[in-house]
Amino acid sequence: MRSLKKWGALTRVYNSGMTALEKRRYTEAEYLALERVSDTKHEFYGGEIFERVGCTQAHVLIAGNVEMRLGMQILERPCKVYGSLMQVKVQETGLHTYPDVSAVCEESEFSSPARVTLLNPSLIVEVRSKSPPGYAREAKFRHYRKMESLLEYVLISRHEAYVEYYRRQSENEWLARFYSKLEDTFTLESIGCSLELGQIYWKVTLEG
Repeated sequence: MRSLKKWGALTRVYNSGMTALEKRRYTEAEYLALERVSDTKHEFYGGEIFERVGCTQAHVLIAGNVEMRLGMQILERPCKVYGSLMQVKVQETGLHTYPDVSAVCEESEFSSPARVTLLNPSLIVEVRSKSPPGYAREAKFRHYRKMESLLEYVLISRHEAYVEYYRRQSENEWLARFYSKLEDTFTLESIGCSLELGQIYWKVTLEG
């Protein structure tokens, strides 16, 4: 991994363990340059860079269960399921983020030839987690809704068996469904898959 020393004061703040970097505005180019050489992942919005909060065991297991179950269902189809290492950019608002799981059945579109920033997910799945002040994870849905490609959004609790499912009906209308029983199953129409809550919470010790 290349040293970050050449970035000077900017890098010292970046490596300091702060949740958000020094209170000044960064350009997208500065953020991307720092992200390429960082050992940890950061998200970007409105000129601010935010360090991703560490995930708990329950968070990691839930995200892994979803990625695995979806991956098994699309083996013989052209769809792709991406884990939390895949960055997603909301072009309409400038948000750069790392959803726990994203998926697309069309041809994946990326922001550069390096193919590290996805532009057209049809599905995003996130596990609720602690977030920096003023940067609530749930508030990201306001950004995601502006993506023309996004058809479904799933938000999963790690404190109880509880899933919020949203499907786009029109530009400004989303259908919401809520599930709280381990035998509940819901369909992800955008990628032709289904998930049962028992599969999502397989081997998970809830934190509630």
